[in-house]
Amino acid sequence: MVNPENKYTFIGQRIREARETAHLSQRELAEKLGYESATAISYIESGERKVSVVDLEQIATILDKDIRYFVGREDQQPNVRVALRAETGLDKKDQDAILHIIEMAKKRAKKDGTDK
Repeated sequence: MVNPENKYTFIGQRIREARETAHLSQRELAEKLGYESATAISYIESGERKVSVVDLEQIATILDKDIRYFVGREDQQPNVRVALRAETGLDKKDQDAILHIIEMAKKRAKKDGTDK
């Protein structure tokens, strides 16, 4: 977990790393976000400027990263039930089928003694 005092510096470092991996300049990222100059990206990456959740969501999309990557929680698995509720592309029947599979896996894990 990221130290609260350093969270914007950490987020900024992660943005810089992902931007460089994507081979984008600060100017290119700024343009994609609708910023007037690359200075805003420079400030965000240094932790001097706080990034909004809306902008962080856009950055995650542009840089093809899960938003959890930027806050240091990429190792945490999403809650399946929450993810399914958020997924509008699946109809109720598909969601129910997936939840049924999850419940079967939980029962098997308990039976095998591998339940955590």
